[in-house]
Amino acid sequence: MISATAPINVPIFRFAPSPNGYLHLGHAYSALLNFDMARAAGGRFLLRIEDIDAARCRPEFEAAIHEDLAWLGIAWDAPVRRQSEHLDRYRETLAKLTGQGLTYRSFESRAEIAQAIATQGSHSAAWPRDPDGAPLYPGRGVVLSPAEEIRRAEAEEPFAIRLDMAAAIRRAGALSWLENGEGPEGETGTVTAAPQAWGDVILARKETPTSYHLSVVIDDALQGVTHIVRGQDLFWSTSVHRLLQHLLDLPQPRYHHHRLIRDDQARKLAKSNQSTALRLLRAQGRTPQDIRHLVGLPASSGLD
Repeated sequence: MISATAPINVPIFRFAPSPNGYLHLGHAYSALLNFDMARAAGGRFLLRIEDIDAARCRPEFEAAIHEDLAWLGIAWDAPVRRQSEHLDRYRETLAKLTGQGLTYRSFESRAEIAQAIATQGSHSAAWPRDPDGAPLYPGRGVVLSPAEEIRRAEAEEPFAIRLDMAAAIRRAGALSWLENGEGPEGETGTVTAAPQAWGDVILARKETPTSYHLSVVIDDALQGVTHIVRGQDLFWSTSVHRLLQHLLDLPQPRYHHHRLIRDDQARKLAKSNQSTALRLLRAQGRTPQDIRHLVGLPASSGLD
């Protein structure tokens, strides 16, 4: 959140981790790059905690994020935005999209979706997948009658709220963004958005009133973020974000997608892969300058 005294037109960068594990070198690279770029531009650096996943996010991981960033020599502007404290805002914004006729509820479980695709027989192997490799939603929920949708929701059946991608694209038309970094295949400059590649993305679930895609565009707009610097694994997510920004009349930030830090098996570092945590490297005697060297960043004169 921007203070009332924040200078106008000051570049604003952010680092937005989820407290569902300890930070690793990949996080360190992204946080340090954002911090360095903010300082070089005479801008501000914000920390946001993306903790909408109540089942996986834990207070000790959030505390560790603060500890690790401070150890790296990173300082951030207060206050820290925690997504779990702003669920009503996400509900209100989702209601706007629903009011435009751009969302619907789907009631299939993941297993039922997989089964629906499997019934395609020999065609199931060629079923379209999104940029992350997940099969696209078959689209059955969009044909439910309003009465049936309400009946199933009132019966307390689990559901996901999806964006009607075809309707959203018809409303928005062609979109693009200016890429100052580089995509996975070397994409740079003006990039044509392709939100259709994601199908009818989930914007919320019955038990959670938002998703990553929805909350990130809302938070960036409310915090006045002007420069989004993040990993190449989120490059094509920008297509969905540009679409939501257009539909919600939100400002378009500048984008810079950076290389990923990989392990010795060429896998991107991830908490799910048990990648070595910064706190373990610190316990082994590594210094903040060592971390900068490991991720390929120049030494900082502000560190010992």
